[in-house]
Amino acid sequence: MITRIREVRKAKGLTLEQVGVLCDPPTTAQTIGRLETGTRTVSVKWLNRIALALGVTSAELVALPGQSEIPVAALLGPDGARAPTRTLTFPPPIASDGMVGVHVGASIGDYRAGDAIWCRRILPEDYGSALNRDILLPRPAGRFLFGRLIGREGDRLQMLPLGSGTRQLVLTDPPWAAVAEQLVRRL
Repeated sequence: MITRIREVRKAKGLTLEQVGVLCDPPTTAQTIGRLETGTRTVSVKWLNRIALALGVTSAELVALPGQSEIPVAALLGPDGARAPTRTLTFPPPIASDGMVGVHVGASIGDYRAGDAIWCRRILPEDYGSALNRDILLPRPAGRFLFGRLIGREGDRLQMLPLGSGTRQLVLTDPPWAAVAEQLVRRL
């Protein structure tokens, strides 16, 4: 099995030591390095632990036969575009269980018409982890709210809708929420 642990770790800007500390239970940088390079066999248990530490799905850490990757031709920064110093690739986005989508019909806030927002569903006990993130909240009769979660007081969620000049909205005890995780935009 070929893993993408190193590519995902570097894309997230983490060191071996940081990933080791994020694992549950924590492990050493040396162990993570051995798992990355293949000098130690990566079991499903290790793959799941590292995926959880990196905040990705296990499937994103494995290179499957026939799966295409996009080679990175340039790095864009304040000084313009430059060639990467080593080979980099973008793995294709992979949906996981519990994901829902939001299609942007008209430009609003940071989103443009045609954008696809991939959101990960969370339960009420995890709402605190979504503070200052864009979320989707269900409302009665098939309606929804989408915006930035700015506060939580007990079972009340305070949300700032997208767009300029909007006022805070309060929603009481929603059964679930979905945190925006990935933006797919066609140009």
